[in-house]
Amino acid sequence: MSQFFQIHPDNPQSRLIKQAVEIIRNGGVVVYPTDSCYAIGCSMGNKAGIERIRRLRELDDKHNFTLVCRDLSQLGLFAKVDTAAFRLLKTHLPGPYTLILNATREVPRMLLHPKRRTIGLRVPAQPIAQALLAELGEPLMSVSLIMPGDTEPMSDPYEIRDALERQVDLIIDGGYGGVEASTVISLVDGDPEVVRVGCGDPAPFTA
Repeated sequence: MSQFFQIHPDNPQSRLIKQAVEIIRNGGVVVYPTDSCYAIGCSMGNKAGIERIRRLRELDDKHNFTLVCRDLSQLGLFAKVDTAAFRLLKTHLPGPYTLILNATREVPRMLLHPKRRTIGLRVPAQPIAQALLAELGEPLMSVSLIMPGDTEPMSDPYEIRDALERQVDLIIDGGYGGVEASTVISLVDGDPEVVRVGCGDPAPFTA
């Protein structure tokens, strides 16, 4: 049975955040809110956790995972960001965007796109996600909580608990989540390319 923490969406309780991070550090798989929708994640080097998430979401090995980072300086450890891209990211992050960038050597191979050395990265504005990342001190490896056969992410924490309480280690109830995933922008070849339109407005990247 998973644990179920009710954490305040604007003022996360530090005691519960510390307990949540302890579960993540001990190999746990966690459902948590972001500024787009609920996500499911684990620590970056947790191979068993990544496989559990793949099975749960029925993902093949071509599906890109996202590194959810605390800020731009952490993102810069895992992605190659030129001056133009940095200006763009500094203006629009934190926010509901996933950026596809060329990866640095810091990224574990199992998280990379199999053909191109690229990685998806996020810097969410959501206070619970930010508190988890600050306490953890490294990115969370995550995917959106869209179950097999569904087109939209799960948004009701109690429905999430009913569906997943035997399959994950922790569910964080941060209130109702969004029903759209993040907007995905590729910056791999320099010029921004909108890969998926989600809840983040793509216009700033295409202007």
